[in-house]
Amino acid sequence: MSSPQVPVSRIRWRRGTVTALGRSWRDSLELQVEVPGDGELRALAHPSVVGTPQVGDAVLLNTTAWAQRLGTGGYALVVAVPDRLPPDPAGPGHLVKGRYTGLQVTVQGVDEQETPHHAVIAEAEDVGGMPVVVADLHSALPAVLAGVRATDAAMKVAYVMTDGGALPAAFSRTLDGLAGSLAGVVTVGQAFGGDLEAVTVHTGLLAARHVLRADVAVVAQGPGNLGTGTPWGFSGVAAGEACNAAHVLGGRTVGALRISDADPRPRHRGVSHHSLTAFGRVALGGVALPVPASGLSDELEVQVAEDLAGQPDRNPVVEVEVEGLDDALRALPVGLSTMGRGLDADHAYFLAAACAGRYAASLVTSS
Repeated sequence: MSSPQVPVSRIRWRRGTVTALGRSWRDSLELQVEVPGDGELRALAHPSVVGTPQVGDAVLLNTTAWAQRLGTGGYALVVAVPDRLPPDPAGPGHLVKGRYTGLQVTVQGVDEQETPHHAVIAEAEDVGGMPVVVADLHSALPAVLAGVRATDAAMKVAYVMTDGGALPAAFSRTLDGLAGSLAGVVTVGQAFGGDLEAVTVHTGLLAARHVLRADVAVVAQGPGNLGTGTPWGFSGVAAGEACNAAHVLGGRTVGALRISDADPRPRHRGVSHHSLTAFGRVALGGVALPVPASGLSDELEVQVAEDLAGQPDRNPVVEVEVEGLDDALRALPVGLSTMGRGLDADHAYFLAAACAGRYAASLVTSS
C-alpha cells in the first residue's frame, strides 16, 4: 500500500499590519488587519497564546476559515506577532493541549499530581447522582442555565466544555458574560482556558462535582459546530459519548433536545437528527429527554412527538412545565443566538434547552 499523498499546504497564510484594536473579552482581542490583496480583515488574537498585538504591529495570520466565509469561526486568526513575542510561560502544569500542533499550549490539569485537587480526583469514584445536562451546541448553555436558575436560583451550575468546537474557552463571549453565574468552567480534551483543566470528560465531571461543588453540570462543545449533512459526520456525536461518561460516573443524564421550527434545513426541523443520533444511538445508558409541555406550535408539537417515538425505552420523554422560563431566558446577562437566530426567531430551541435545565434542577430538589 502506497503512502498517502500529503497536501502541499493546509493553511492559507498571510502577513498583515494591525490598523485598529476592537473589543476584548476574557483572553480574546479583536483586531482590524490590513492584508495585501485581501484588504482589511477582522482578526482575532488570544493574548495568552500569541501576545498582545498593538496598532502598527506586523502579524502572521491563518486566514483559511476567513477565506471560506465561515460563521462562528470566520475570523483571520493571529498566529504570531513576530516583532512582539510574549514572555516565556512561568505557570505550573504539564498537560499539553492542541498537542503536536504549532500552537500547542501547556496548562495545569486538575487531575495532575502537583495540584491540590489531585487526591480528590484520584479518590472520587462517581459524581454522586449529580444531574448532567448534555447538549450538542454551545448556544444551549445559557438557556439551560436559565432553566436551572428559574427553578432554584441558589443552585450551582458548572460547565464542562468539550473539544468539538472552538478549543479556547476564551473564544466564547457567552462564557465571559456568564462569569458571575457559573460555578466555573472545566475545559476537557484538547479544549483549554477554563477555570479548571482536565484530561477527559470523566475527570471534568468529577472536578465539576468535587472541586467546584456543582449541583448540576452542563456538558457541550465550545462555540462552532462541524457538520457534513451526514448521519454521523458532525461534532455533536460526542454529546452521546458525554452521556456515557456521565452514566459510568453515576450521574443522572439529561438531554437538551435541539428542537426548531425555524431552521431551514429539514434534518434540523422538529427534533434535529443530531439529537436523535447522539441520544438515541450513541448514548447507551439512558438519557431523560425533557420537552416543553406547552409553548410549541401545534405543528411542531406533533412533529416532536413523531420524532421522539423512535427513541429506545431507556430514554424517557418527560414533559416539563414552561411557566416562568420565557422571563428567565429574557433576563439572562447574555444574548441568545443559535445559527444566527435569536430567542424570538427560534424560541422553541431555547425553550427546550431551558426545560432541560428545569428538569435537571428538579432532580436535585426531589432527591
